[in-house]
Order: sequence, then C-alpha cells, then structure tokens
Amino acid sequence: QLIDNGEVRLTDNVSRYIPGFKPWVDPQSGDTVDITIRDLMTHSSGLAPYIDVQSFVQKYGPSQPDSLMSVIARDVKRNFRPGTKFLYSCLNFITLQHILENVTGMKLCDYAQKNVFDRLGLKHTCYNPSGETLTLCAPTAVQADGKPLLGKVHDPIARIINNGNSGNAGVFSNAEDLSKIAMALMNGGIFPSIFPNNSNRILSEAAVKTMITVPLENDPSVGRALGWDVSSEHSGVKGDLFSRTQAICHTGYTGPSIVIDFETHTAVILLCHRVHPRDEGSVGRLRATVANIVAGSILTPSRFKEVNGVNSNYLSDKD
Repeated sequence: QLIDNGEVRLTDNVSRYIPGFKPWVDPQSGDTVDITIRDLMTHSSGLAPYIDVQSFVQKYGPSQPDSLMSVIARDVKRNFRPGTKFLYSCLNFITLQHILENVTGMKLCDYAQKNVFDRLGLKHTCYNPSGETLTLCAPTAVQADGKPLLGKVHDPIARIINNGNSGNAGVFSNAEDLSKIAMALMNGGIFPSIFPNNSNRILSEAAVKTMITVPLENDPSVGRALGWDVSSEHSGVKGDLFSRTQAICHTGYTGPSIVIDFETHTAVILLCHRVHPRDEGSVGRLRATVANIVAGSILTPSRFKEVNGVNSNYLSDKD
C-alpha cells in the first residue's frame, strides 16, 4: 500500500527511514552494500534470524520495541551480501514494521486494522484480540506457571518485547476471514462483491502482481516474492501439484499455513495447531499432503470434459 501511494520504493535503503541502520560490509574488500526494503521483504537481507530474548530483557527490560529496533539496526549480524541468499529472519519484518510506523505515524496494529482488516470487512482478524474474538482463540504452549498462552501471541519477541504489535507475528484470524484475504488477492486486490467499489480495495492489480513475483534483482536461489514464498526451501507447504511459479504460500510457527494458487484460483487454508500443550508437534507433511489432495481434485476445463465425457469441442476454456 505504501508503494501504491508513492510513499516508499522497494529499492529504498532501510537507512532512509531508520537512521544508523548498518549496511553489509564485505569482509574481504571492506566495501559496503546497503540493505533495501526489497531485501527485507524477500528475506535476502542477511540479517540474523532472531535474537536471544532472555538476554535482551536482562539488558533492556521487557516492552522495549525501540530498543529492539536499535539493536537490529546497529548490533545484529549481517550474514551475507543482500540479495544473494535466503535466510528467514523475524527481524526483517520487525524492521519493516518500524519503517511503516515511521512513514505513517501509526502503530502497525492500527494501520492494519484500518487499511486492511476493516476495509475487507473481517470480523475476527486483529492484533491483541479481545471480546468475542478472544473467546475463539486456541491456547498455545503451557508456560512455566503451568498455564497456556491464550489470546496472546506465541512468539517471544512479539509478546515480551513488542507487546503483541509486531511485524513478525501477532495476527489472530479465522478461516472465513483468511478466505476473504485470499479472495481479494486473487481478484486483483479488491474483495469481490455485488456492488464493487474501491472502498474494499486493499491493493492495486499492479501491486498484487509485483507482490507475488520473485524479484529478478535477487539471486534465483532466494525463491521469495514480497512477503510470500514461491520456491524457497520453505515452500514445501505447496505440495507437488500446484503451480511452481504462480502459487504463493506462507506458514505460521504454531501450525497454520496458507497456499494461494493464482493459476487455478484456489486457496488452501490450514489452521493447524502443533504447540499445545507442548511445542513438540509437526505438521509439515500434513500441509503438503492436503495441498496435493486439493490440487488433484480441481476440475479444470480439460478435466471436466474428460470426467463427463463431453466432446472436447463443446466447451471452451471460458466455460
């Protein structure tokens, strides 16, 4: 949305919005390469995946998002030249959160509520749930006090340091709301309705197309689009049958996942739960298996003709 509005560019250096944000330094030549917004969004920045939350809290205390951003900007290791490799990092999207907040003057949770969740008419999608949405939340891992987390984000950085308002984790939702998000993306950035208007548009068609495309500027091995996975080492959730280039996906640590195939206009949403009562479950194979079952059951025009014995000249692709 910020790109649609002309407020940021993918090629902008992070230091433009977060002063003092360190570049990558070539250990051989000493040359520096700035990290860009595109690098953050494709997990090709080289930033370390995470921080030691316990050590951070001992030094800075809990609920210190500004201190966290300062640590990411100046202290966190840059592992490789930006754009050359893939390394999933929660710190990438926490940095993007601070860029958004610096540009808009709004907290991420408030911006998302106003410009995405409310615009799509979502009823149970939010940060830090309360009311009816809180009563629908599933518990996650049991904590040291013997009680499970309920209605609080599981991720320690998001919960302990960022108070639930975090770029890397913290959105609660349900299947109905997630299906609306998927429909809006497959419909070019606007939720389809009987009376279409721009009040429920969240992105331009051009922005959606760009968002789901692996940037040519990155090494092909990165395999990430903007925020979404296409063909990285984490894309196994897509299974074996969905499009290799036109399907995007993402997973959540506690078990959920989503696959959106723009070739067949299909979304697979799994709200699995693998961390209650202990953080020991695994759903990797389940995700891919369900994706295969769904992909294999789709009746494309050619398959429809075959199943129903219809003359191949009778139906057009449009039918």
